[in-house]
Amino acid sequence: MTARMKNGQRIAIAATVLVIATGPSAGAAPTTATAFPPPELLPEPAPPRPAAPTPPRATGAAGPLVGFTQELAGTTVSFELAPVAGGRVEFEVDGTTHAVEVAPFYVATTETTWDMYDIFVFNLDESADPGPDVDAVARPSRPYVSPDRGYGHAGYAAISLSFRGADHFCQWLAAKTGRRYRLPTEAEWRHLCAQSGITPETLDAHAWYEGNAEWTPHPVKQKKPDALGLYDLVGNVREWVRGVDGQPVALGGAFRDAEVGCAARAVPTPEWQVTDPQIPKSIWWLSDADFVGFRVVCVPDGQEGETP
Repeated sequence: MTARMKNGQRIAIAATVLVIATGPSAGAAPTTATAFPPPELLPEPAPPRPAAPTPPRATGAAGPLVGFTQELAGTTVSFELAPVAGGRVEFEVDGTTHAVEVAPFYVATTETTWDMYDIFVFNLDESADPGPDVDAVARPSRPYVSPDRGYGHAGYAAISLSFRGADHFCQWLAAKTGRRYRLPTEAEWRHLCAQSGITPETLDAHAWYEGNAEWTPHPVKQKKPDALGLYDLVGNVREWVRGVDGQPVALGGAFRDAEVGCAARAVPTPEWQVTDPQIPKSIWWLSDADFVGFRVVCVPDGQEGETP
């Protein structure tokens, strides 16, 4: 290799390439690679999570129960009901264990929404022939403030309503449809929850509560359904039921509760109605209970008794 310098002289430059070889030196004994970390220090693989048991098939007095869609005449509103097999359920209330045999029934797959409750409150089905039984059911007074509290309306669970308001809705619905609708008993609701398949590990997938709801209720059917096909059975809003003593109780927990689930149980108190300015206070609306709603159940045809 040559290079031309400024004075015209040529200087030969020898380039030496140094090649460095890597690897074991000649004659060295081969080594065996060691895994790191050693297998004996690796953690045991987690066992597969068992699948939630499949709820038994529901069968009533007239044969197998099949879910159905309930349409409300005179409106475009409808809702879905799922069949539930009967069975024995045990639960504890205030230190006392209750064991109840629950008969098969249907249950709404969602909490009662404003879309449904508005029809009842504001007579939005007036264009349809209501019939004398429907007219005989007392309806709530018009709310003096927005009962949805600004959280949202269409598609949201109806809230801030009293047990009386929920119970009269069921009476109106029964008269309107000819089916035996009512509020669940506490045993029925506990039976639903026991079959839901919801665990602490899957709670976020099924429920709105303090840890994920951001202090607001959410539209129904935003979370995954449980093993029975029900949405928001725990969390979102507490659900009115008729307690073991026949008195109102709200189960499941709500969007602002840290703990929701089958054991979440609340008895109504005067604090749920503190800021109501009316004298006497409303029997239909709860001024300070924006966390309570309800879902309906339906007694199958041919089954005796209004309350299993």
